[in-house]
Amino acid sequence: MTGKGGVGKTSVAAATGMKCAELGYKTLVLSTDPAHSLADSFDLELGHKPVAIRPKLWGAELDALMELEGNWGAVKRYITQVLQARGLDGVQAEELAILPGMDEIFGLVRMKRHYDEGEYDVLIIDSAPTGTALRLLSIPEVGGWYMRRFYKPLQGVSVALRPLVEPFFKPIAGFSLPNKEVMDAPYEFYEQIEALEKVLTNNKQTSVRLVTNPEKMVIKESLRAHAYLSLYNVSTDLVIANRIIPDTVNDSFFEKWKNSQSIYKQEIHDNFHPLPVKEVPLFSEELCGMEALERLKEILYKDEDPTQVYYKEDTIRIVKEEDRYSLELYLPGIPKEQIQLNKTGDELNIRIGNHRRNLVLPQSLASLNPSGAKMENDYLKVSFVNMTDNHN
Repeated sequence: MTGKGGVGKTSVAAATGMKCAELGYKTLVLSTDPAHSLADSFDLELGHKPVAIRPKLWGAELDALMELEGNWGAVKRYITQVLQARGLDGVQAEELAILPGMDEIFGLVRMKRHYDEGEYDVLIIDSAPTGTALRLLSIPEVGGWYMRRFYKPLQGVSVALRPLVEPFFKPIAGFSLPNKEVMDAPYEFYEQIEALEKVLTNNKQTSVRLVTNPEKMVIKESLRAHAYLSLYNVSTDLVIANRIIPDTVNDSFFEKWKNSQSIYKQEIHDNFHPLPVKEVPLFSEELCGMEALERLKEILYKDEDPTQVYYKEDTIRIVKEEDRYSLELYLPGIPKEQIQLNKTGDELNIRIGNHRRNLVLPQSLASLNPSGAKMENDYLKVSFVNMTDNHN
């Protein structure tokens, strides 16, 4: 589940978990949002490790520091050693050893671990707000670029030279060169995240559910999120329009609000088509605790199975027409003038606003030249031709 902060995605994630458990699926609802509210939604104490909520249902809130110690301990200790040698005291050095963005990476690693262990039938992620969640999706490709071009060569050189350089280096610098355990950790992290990317982009087993409200700014952010998710080849299967004022509310105070919601509600259905949209009314009380979540669960799913894929998005496809190929990317709602394209080697660089993807092209396209691009039915269609054909 993702959406703009405050739209109600945590409540939807919790209610979805309750329905899955009710149907007999062993379910874990995991919050990766640094500002956790999953425990507040269930009105229970939750922690880093899964806590039983009811039969077949567990909940957990990611603790980045605990995840760091378990997965990044050797690297943290080494960075701390380096910083202390440069004059920082112990507390400052330990704090600075936690690099910016590490909590997002640990969220990915935690998901991968649960997937590999196979202990749960359903894993529901109550993610950070859309901006952070989308930044998380770019980690595998950005990390892969650095790992292939810089880190692997540096790792080999470091391991080979350490025995020769260490006797001279430590007395001068005041700290040791990184050992094999420290050098291996980042690449092992990257391998886990790269493997998880294959799971996240498999639309038969993974999908995103966008939670939105009938408000102009929220809808705009949700539409951008839908396009950016498609850019990273992650499919969305359902939109949940939350906090819609019920028709039974006739107070004149809400009249203008209801009228604007009526317009925006129709915009949600029109702009996200063909994605299915579920509408959830504004509750008269705070959505907190099991009783309120039971009501939300019934409104959302009734007799349905939430584990179904409501709509299978085809976000990236390759089409061959006679002697030409085209790469088609589903980018709903994005005007062509906002898209920048550039081919470098076997990669197609796509930039939309502040989101960029370096898409590694399949072999059938890597040796071809892009000959043009157009937007058609929300698909960006990039044509490719042989270099000799393009020259002619």
